[in-house]
Amino acid sequence: MEEREQATERCKAVLDRIQHLSLSKITSSCKATLLRLVNSELNFLSRLPFSTSESNISSSFSCNIGYFEAIVHILQQPYIMGVSRVCKQLPLSSTSSHWEKNDSQCEAVHIDIVCSLHNKPTWFIVSDRNPKYVTWDSAGKNKGLKMRIEQILRAAQQSLALKPVSFVLFFANGLDVSIRQKLITNFGFREFSLEFSTFEFVFSDVLKGEWVNVLGKSYQGACALIMDVDQCGKPCQSIDHVADLSSDGFQFSESPETYKESGLVFSFCGLIKKMNEWPLAVNDSQFCRSKDHIGYDDVVNFDTTSLIAIISGISNGGAEKLLARSENELKQRFKNNTEFVISQALSEIKIPIHDELSSALYEKKGIACETVHSEFMELVSMFGGPNEQMRANTLVKLLK
Repeated sequence: MEEREQATERCKAVLDRIQHLSLSKITSSCKATLLRLVNSELNFLSRLPFSTSESNISSSFSCNIGYFEAIVHILQQPYIMGVSRVCKQLPLSSTSSHWEKNDSQCEAVHIDIVCSLHNKPTWFIVSDRNPKYVTWDSAGKNKGLKMRIEQILRAAQQSLALKPVSFVLFFANGLDVSIRQKLITNFGFREFSLEFSTFEFVFSDVLKGEWVNVLGKSYQGACALIMDVDQCGKPCQSIDHVADLSSDGFQFSESPETYKESGLVFSFCGLIKKMNEWPLAVNDSQFCRSKDHIGYDDVVNFDTTSLIAIISGISNGGAEKLLARSENELKQRFKNNTEFVISQALSEIKIPIHDELSSALYEKKGIACETVHSEFMELVSMFGGPNEQMRANTLVKLLK
C-alpha cells in the first residue's frame, strides 16, 4: 500500500478508536481535542500531491500519526481513568517561587495525558520518536530530555490544586539504554510495573476479492518508566492551623479572624463544618463496594458547578469588592464575560450561596464522580487564585 494511503487508513482507525473511548474514562472535551488533532492530520494528508515521494511523506507526517496512536493506546488501558486533559500546554502560575517570572521557558509545559492511575493523579509524557533522535542534553532548539523532565518536575511541585502523585514516560519505539539508565540514576525512575498490551490491530476496508487489510502496530519494544513526584512540603501550608486532617478528621478554629488571615472565609468553613465526614476506615474502593448499603438521604452528589460556586472568590466575600471596581477595569479583566460576572456578584449579594446551600448540606456526606473531580481540580489549577485553591483543597478532602 502506498505510504500516504496507509497513513490515511491509520488516521481513520485512530478516529474510530477515539470515538469508542468511554465518557466514564475521558471527558468529552478531551475526546473533542483528540478528534480535532487527528482530523487535522487527515486533512493534511488529503492535500498532499500524489507525486510526493514516500521518503518525504514519512518525514512529514508519520511521526504525528504514531504519536496519536500511542496516546490512544495508553487511554485504552483498563487502569487509566479520569482523563481530564490531553495534548495541551499546562499553564504555570506566576506566583510560583520555583521559577523567575521573566523565564520564558517556564510559562508552560506540554503534558500529553492528565489522568487518574488507580485513583491517583498522574501525568503521562508520550513519545513516538526514533530512539536515536531522543537526546539527553539540549542542542540548539532541542531542549533535550533532561531539561524537559526538570521543567515537568517543577510544574508538578508548583501545582497547588492537583499535585500529581507520579508521572510516566512512555516511549512507543523504545529508548536508548544509556538514556534509560540516566533517567533511573538522575531522577529515580523505575520500570512501569503495570503491563501495557504489546500489539494492537484494526480491520480496515475490504480489498479486492476476499482480502481484508489489517493495520497493526507492535509496542513490544516500548519503554515505560514511572517516577513518584517529590512530596516534600504540603501544597497549602498556610491553612494548616485552620484545617487539620488528623485521626479525628477536620478540626476548625472558631475565630473568624483566623479564617480571614489564612485566605479562607468564615462562611465557607461554617458551611463545610456542617457536613458529616466519611469514616476514615472507608476508603474509595470500600465505598464503591458498599454503596448499595449507604443511605442516600445522607449523601449529596456534587457537580462541577456547585463545587466552583462554593469556593469561588465571588461567593467568599469578593462580590462587593468586585462591584466597587470601575467598569473599564472589569472589562479589561473579564473581557466578554463582564456582564455575567457582574450578575453573579449581584446574585451573591442578594442571596449568598453559602446560606442557600447550608440546609441542603446539613449533616450530609459529599460524593463526586471522577469526571467532576478532575474537571473541578483542573479549572481551579488553571484559573483559581491562591485562596480559591486553598478552599478547593479543603473541600475535596471531605468528598468520596
